[in-house]
This record gives sequence, C-alpha cells and structure tokens, in this order.
Amino acid sequence: MNLPQGPKFPAWWLKMQFSADPLSFLDKMNQRYGDIFTIMSESTPLIFVGNPQGIKQIFTNPEIIASGELNAESAPLVGKNGLLLLDGVRHRSRRKLLMSSLHGNNIRAYGQQICDVTEKVMNQLPIGKSFLAYPTMQKITLEVILNTLFGLHEGDRYEQLKHLLTNLMNYARSPFVEIPLSFPFLQQDLGRWSPWGYFRDLWRQFDQLIYAEISDRRQQSNPDANDVLSELIFARNETGELLTNEEIRDLFPSLLFGGRDASATAITWALYWVHRQPQVREKLLKEINSLGESPDPISIVKLPYLNAVCNEILRIYPTQVVTFPRIVESPTNLIGYNLSPGAIIIGCIYLTHQNPELYPQPQQFQPERFLDKQYSPYEFMPFGGGARRCPGEALALFEMKLVLSTILSGYQLALTNTKREKPQPQGANYPPASGLKMVLCQIQEYKEQLQEAGLC
Repeated sequence: MNLPQGPKFPAWWLKMQFSADPLSFLDKMNQRYGDIFTIMSESTPLIFVGNPQGIKQIFTNPEIIASGELNAESAPLVGKNGLLLLDGVRHRSRRKLLMSSLHGNNIRAYGQQICDVTEKVMNQLPIGKSFLAYPTMQKITLEVILNTLFGLHEGDRYEQLKHLLTNLMNYARSPFVEIPLSFPFLQQDLGRWSPWGYFRDLWRQFDQLIYAEISDRRQQSNPDANDVLSELIFARNETGELLTNEEIRDLFPSLLFGGRDASATAITWALYWVHRQPQVREKLLKEINSLGESPDPISIVKLPYLNAVCNEILRIYPTQVVTFPRIVESPTNLIGYNLSPGAIIIGCIYLTHQNPELYPQPQQFQPERFLDKQYSPYEFMPFGGGARRCPGEALALFEMKLVLSTILSGYQLALTNTKREKPQPQGANYPPASGLKMVLCQIQEYKEQLQEAGLC
C-alpha cells in the first residue's frame, strides 16, 4: 500500500488540532501536502481527499463503502436506527422514505409557512437596536422544524417541544457532550445533575413527547397532513411493515440538528455577505421585486441570481466540511495510490470548494461564478454526495432562499462591524464567531447606518 504523504505527529495531537480549528488545520495540511494527505490513527490510515477526481472515486467506486459502523460514535446523538448508522437495504429503504417526505409537493406546501415564520420572528426585533443574527436565525429554523417535520403550530406539545429542543440542541453543542462523544469512557450517566446524565435526561424528555405524538397520530389519522412525522407513521419499511415508534423516532435527530443549526448557519452567512456587499443586496432585491407584490414562494426559489448567491454562500463555508467517512473493502486504486482494505477515506468538501483552479480567488464572495459555470457534483457538494448525501438538501435550499428573500424584501438591516467575520466550529457547523451582530433600521435610517458602518 502506497499512501499519500502526511504529518508524522501522534494521532491524538492532530485530533486535538483538528477539533480546535478544523478549517485552519485543513488549510495547513493543504499548503504542506496538497489536496490529498494521510493521517495515521494508530495503524489505520485516514486519507483526506480534496480534489474532484478523488471525490468522484469516493462516491462511485464500489470498493469504497460508506459503512454506518464508521459513524458509531454518533449513536448517542442520532439513535441506533438513525440513517447515519444504517447500511444496505435498511439504509436505502429509510433514506427513500425521508426523501419522499422532503421533496416535491411536500416542500412546496411548506413555502408560505416558512415565510410566515420568518416574519413572525423578525417582527419581534426592536427597531434601532442591535441583535445577534445567528441565534435569531436558529429561532426561525427551529419553528420551521416544528411546522414541517412535526406538523405542530400551536398548543402545549408545540410549546414543550420548542423549549426542550432549544435546550437539547444547545447543550449537545457544549463541551459537556462533545468531549464524551470523542471519548466514550466519559459517557457516565450519574443522574440528572451529572453532565452526561443531564444530556440523557433531555433525550428521555424528547422520547416521551415524540412517542406521545406518534400515539395520538396513529389513533387519529389526518389524510390531509403533509408533515414528515405523519408520513413516516403510515409508511412501510423494507419488509412491508409499519415502522415501529423507535424507528420513527431515530430518523429525527439528524434532521433536527441539520434543520436548525446547519440551516441557521447558512442563512446567517447569507445575511453577512449580502450586507457586506450592498451591490449584491440591491441586485437581489431588484430580482425579487421583479416578481411583483406578494410573490408565490415557488417563483422566488426559481430566481437565478438568488440561487447563485445561496450556492456561493454554501461554497465558502459548506454545511458539511468533510464527507462521512468511507472504508476500503477490497484492494483499490485512488488517483494513483494503491490502498489496502481497512483504510479510511474522507472527502474534504472544504478544500475542494477552496480550490483556486475550480474557483478563482476562492476567498472572494462572487455569486456570478455560479451563473457563468455549471459545476459537477464532485466540484460543488455542500450537502455531501453518494449514498450519504443529506436527504434534507431540497428543503434546506428551499428554506434558505425563502428566509433570505423574506428578510431582504421586508426589513432593512445593517452590519454593525466592518471587520471580516471568521467561522467558529460549533458541532459540525461553522457559524460566524461573533454570532453576527446586526441592527434592524427604520427605512430613513438605513443609509445612515450603512455609511456609519463604512459599507457605502
């Protein structure tokens, strides 16, 4: 087996560096070793690949398998029957169920709900006072989750889930959970007042609420319901049987974290770039306004420049920095390297998106590049690819476009800081380190705010 070059430092040291600042770590590795390099984890080589040729082989080579076993350490987050841990027929069947619930006519029906939720949250902001955009976008994306995934809009269970999911997902991003996920021996449930015990207690509360909702839905079916939970309750698995309550429950955690935090991260970066470059905002507004008053959400999501802006945002800081790991099952060749069974391969989305040959001046925000060129799924892949591609991709893009267009067309915002924002890792996501402080302005104050911020 001949492996790509890589650092010779101990694996634990490299893991600490990666955990502390993943993007800087990947940049340093790329500068020293190129877009394919190896990190040894004891006797197992971890091969990072950040070029389209290698990415294509990762997604299409039958000898390179996306085994659910490689995601075993995430079981406390996603459940034993979560998509990340399933393989083969079970994985394909459950993925198909989710894809049908999160595409086509279903998400079209969510359009007005997303716009309404955005207005509801934005209308709560005081005019003339600064606010943090990232937690505000998290409020929007959480309410969208409650509406679209659970079909809940009001009532006791809606309020309970809203409060619980906020606590659960915030705590899951804390060191009290992230460190034990990396070091399983720390996962000690010593009661509700212990760090891991509190985390498990939050999940138990979630289980009680979701199982109660499933029980109610089974007894009182609503043929007009189009939320994901309702569809899964009456869906059948690979053997033709109805999904069990636990199987349904385990399909939600990954959707929850992606639906709130990944979506909120993308929308927050959208607000940053659009308001940092006022000409982009003006061009977007002109395109949105061309649809007339109260445009149909489907017409909005088809706008070409809006699509280009969203793609460029996802290119610079993708919601997934790396693909899910793959394992070599049989001897194979990966862009000139002969690999033996057991080697682990990780596609590096971030490095591919920063490739100057693909994307000239990659650190520059240039939406026009997506109008001038059609990129392949091995060159642009913000939601991963192959068998592990994010099943919620269509809904995430749909939501991102509608939230951004609703905010731009209805609210005058300005950045309060002219310094370039840097991403900060929070779990698998990289929102702006500051949370992105902005101000909601009255119309007559808007240009003054821009001038004071040095943006016009």
